[in-house]
Amino acid sequence: MEMEGLKTSDYYFDLPKELIAQDPLEDRSASRLLVMDRQTGATSHHIFKEICSFLKSGDCLVLNNTKVIPARLLGAKEDTGAAVEILLLKRMENDVWETLVKPGKKLRPGAKVVFGDGRLRAEILDVEEDGNRLVKFFYDGIWEEVLDSLGEMPLPPYITHKLQDKNRYQTVYAKFEGSAAAPTAGLHFTKELLAQVEAMGVDIAYVTLHVGLGTFRPVKVDNVLEHHMHTEFYQVTQEAADKINRAKAAGNRVICVGTTSCRTVESAAEADGHMKACSGNTDIFIYPGYKFKVMDGLITNFHLPESTLVMLVSAFAGRDHVLKAYEEAVKEKYRFFSFGDAMFIADLNKEGVRAE
Repeated sequence: MEMEGLKTSDYYFDLPKELIAQDPLEDRSASRLLVMDRQTGATSHHIFKEICSFLKSGDCLVLNNTKVIPARLLGAKEDTGAAVEILLLKRMENDVWETLVKPGKKLRPGAKVVFGDGRLRAEILDVEEDGNRLVKFFYDGIWEEVLDSLGEMPLPPYITHKLQDKNRYQTVYAKFEGSAAAPTAGLHFTKELLAQVEAMGVDIAYVTLHVGLGTFRPVKVDNVLEHHMHTEFYQVTQEAADKINRAKAAGNRVICVGTTSCRTVESAAEADGHMKACSGNTDIFIYPGYKFKVMDGLITNFHLPESTLVMLVSAFAGRDHVLKAYEEAVKEKYRFFSFGDAMFIADLNKEGVRAE
């Protein structure tokens, strides 16, 4: 029997360009929130700060505390002065990074690049199979400070406006540097809202997954199973593992904020759903048919058609339910993608959780 939903085109929906949010809202928590019952597909419309009505004491909320680095560097080729763009993807050792470069044809191994007033220089060491370049950087002083003064936030290609405030592509709880993209479901939380959630008796567990740009890569193959997932570094602390295990043991829910938090806990959990402190690289690819070991609820933004992210959400809530909710979101002019609105998906008919 052929499994449903294994064709990339099964995740296509019509998304008008103007619904891709170009700018963040003034107030993070004023985004809209589409709430969906995972079992029935029933939906209702809310404002993000009303998320508290759908959480309850004993729930564990899992947040990804990665911090986006200003990973986009604009420089010039040392010999010709030609403009060059380097995007930092993954830190290796000894100031070597895996990067994406533009224009690739001009940047062969041995090519040298200068940034700013020469405070930062780079040499292309090697070209990898997928076209990414290994680049070694040279500078005086502290890497983070040099990068902060010269780098720009690497907004996804679908966002064409320039970001006025670097912090708006950063969650309020961002802590550990290493992402090329923000875990965007977390952008809706303010410090006040998080305090309110904690005051309700919800446990907050922080995990780390450094988001790579591969997250946004459209699936280019027609058979979902042939899609090659990029790897990303993750870490689960003992404290986070304990909080998640405690919620599970008490029969309470684990609610992930964002697909990155979901992929972290699902990668780190043992087969029986027990969490232990660990770190490593994950290339977990979640699509329909996947059995979730840990996650009971998901807060996530609206993703692009045919993306691995829509596949993950469909694995959790059913492809038909998700596509129907997305159709409704398009009709109601919800804002899509990184700076867009959010969805909350869980079993809502469980005792004690109801819309106000």
